[in-house]
Amino acid sequence: MDPLSDVLSLLKLRSYVSGGFDASGDWAVQFGPHDGIKFHAVLVGECWVSVDGTPEAVKVCAGECFLLARGKPFRIASDMAVEPVDFRALLSPAHDGRIVTYNGGGEFLSIGGYFTLVEGQADLFLNMLPSLIHVREEPNRATLRWCVERMRQELVDLQPGDFIVAQQLATMVLVEALRLHLSETQRHGVGWLFALADKRLRAAINAMHESPGQRWTLQTMAERAAMSRTTFTLKFKEIVGVSPMDYLTRWRMMLAADKLTHSRDSVSEIGLALGYESEKAFSSAFKRVMNCSPRRFGRQQREAVIEMR
Repeated sequence: MDPLSDVLSLLKLRSYVSGGFDASGDWAVQFGPHDGIKFHAVLVGECWVSVDGTPEAVKVCAGECFLLARGKPFRIASDMAVEPVDFRALLSPAHDGRIVTYNGGGEFLSIGGYFTLVEGQADLFLNMLPSLIHVREEPNRATLRWCVERMRQELVDLQPGDFIVAQQLATMVLVEALRLHLSETQRHGVGWLFALADKRLRAAINAMHESPGQRWTLQTMAERAAMSRTTFTLKFKEIVGVSPMDYLTRWRMMLAADKLTHSRDSVSEIGLALGYESEKAFSSAFKRVMNCSPRRFGRQQREAVIEMR
């Protein structure tokens, strides 16, 4: 797999389509804080989106969508001067989770959903994303438009298996939106995601993901990128925001966290597989990144899994 697929798979990405919002006239709706990533796709009309802590509202038109990656409260409105209502107040006890109608509907229609990520490991992914990602309408974005339209049909037509289909479409919307965001911001974005737009840095990151247990050095990483060690180190830090070795360590710890949660491998076995010469060296690195020992982390995660059953 490629690094983006690696990370999304490791974070146990799960997508959910929460339904649509159909409105008319003057309206404004307030949403509270949330976990994971939320998304909204506008099919009809337009709206303004305002995220807490962001100075300016963003106008989103039909055919466009937006992602909310930091969990902050937000507002969507036909006019930001309108007093908002709490979205929860619009949900009747009999609401089936598909289309919420406000002021009679007919002038504005959006589809919303969210993505959950495994706790404790999502920071590597979420911390590089802005609070609001606006994906604009352009002629070459047929894939995104097709996914959104198919999601609308699944919500309206009530076919067998519609929930599963909508989930898969939502995941496609997320990946496509991230690709478009990457192409728009690759020149000034900071984070490993943006490094994937650079062919040489991508080669080095791919190699680290494919062989995390290799005894990597700056020289061997630079060779994978076909760059001198000095140039590679400086460029990697500039674009990714951390040194190559720090990135490798963080990736190893994400893999270790997954193993500690879902396998019976010992701490020593996991550390050895990830390139550490001793359990002590691995435990020190894990605690530095994850803020607790691997044994404690594994115990806490297994207890959490049991509680959820």
